[in-house]
Amino acid sequence: MKSVQEQLSVIKRGADEVLVESELVAKLERGEPLRVKAGFDPTAPDLHLGHTVLINKMRQLQELGHQVVFLIGDFTGMIGDPSGKSATRPPLTRDQVLENAETYKAQVFKILDPARTEVAFNSTWMDQLSPADFIRLASQYTVARMLERDDFSKRYSTNQPIAIHEFLYPLVQGYDSVALKADIELGGTDQKFNLLMGRELQRAYGQPSQCVVTMPLLEGLDGIKKMSKSLGNYVGIQEAPGVMYSKLVSIPDSLMWRYFELLSFRSEEEIAEFRSDVSRGANPRDIKIKLAEEIVARFHGDEAAATAHRSAGNRMKDGELPEDLPQIDLVSEQDMPIASVLNKAGLVKNAAMARDLLGSGGVRVDGKVVDRDFVFELGATHVCQAGKKSFARVSLKLG
Repeated sequence: MKSVQEQLSVIKRGADEVLVESELVAKLERGEPLRVKAGFDPTAPDLHLGHTVLINKMRQLQELGHQVVFLIGDFTGMIGDPSGKSATRPPLTRDQVLENAETYKAQVFKILDPARTEVAFNSTWMDQLSPADFIRLASQYTVARMLERDDFSKRYSTNQPIAIHEFLYPLVQGYDSVALKADIELGGTDQKFNLLMGRELQRAYGQPSQCVVTMPLLEGLDGIKKMSKSLGNYVGIQEAPGVMYSKLVSIPDSLMWRYFELLSFRSEEEIAEFRSDVSRGANPRDIKIKLAEEIVARFHGDEAAATAHRSAGNRMKDGELPEDLPQIDLVSEQDMPIASVLNKAGLVKNAAMARDLLGSGGVRVDGKVVDRDFVFELGATHVCQAGKKSFARVSLKLG
């Protein structure tokens, strides 16, 4: 395993808060794999990139050698997570939850290593609790403490209904940490109350308290509000490669580094190099293309990533040849200047345009930029490009 400081650096990358860091250091110093828990309520059948921020962090911890537990909250999903809600959220049926859970598993294993991932369902232990066990669990926390939670407090102060079962949600999430003997729990910043509940319940049940790592909520494509399907500012991980590519290449420049930090598996050193490139005048779009290709490859494979730009409506990347490359045969008695070849092959409108393109570096022969001194030899065949869209395989034959 990596050193404690190296592991800590990976864990803290992109994280909003680590509670309590000194305790986490002590756990890492044991030199043993830690149990890392992250819970997901399968309330919808498909995920977007905002959901993957936590899963990416799980992947990083997995690669550090720790045991990742992907917890599917099939029991809590039937309660309905009240976090951040201004009204009671309607619970799902068990059939809905289980159907969504199967879809979740198929999606998350695009990121996590299935062989090194423990998948758990919290109904496994929650269904075993008797009414007396539930009452004992509920006795561990007071109503006053529950009302300290921001969303409950706001609803209470504005006379919005809070159902008793909503108080059970953070208790059940906390008890999941007891059942799994979690060393670390990951969650979004909106889950902090529930994550800390796990620490308290573990102490109450005689276990060492888990450490909590909160991850920020990813901004959507508008760069303002959090990514959400209801707001239409999302990138779904099951969307077509061209759609994913197009959305990611179109994000505001100001959002680019945030996405690299939370979504990319590139090293911090490599991302720092990209920053330097942009500061030296590189086109930010070129950097966003690298991000888009990485994300598309993660969910659709390398081949889809290589061709996603075409699906997105972009004809070609720099230096790429079209599939329908035309063959043009020119006849001559001698070698020919490249400007004349371009003109006779119809790759430019006139000789003046050929000269302009040659002077500005806009002409390539076999992928290499050439100037007006390039001579097309009799009997040769070359792929010629004039500007961004004019291509042909040209042969100069003796006439």
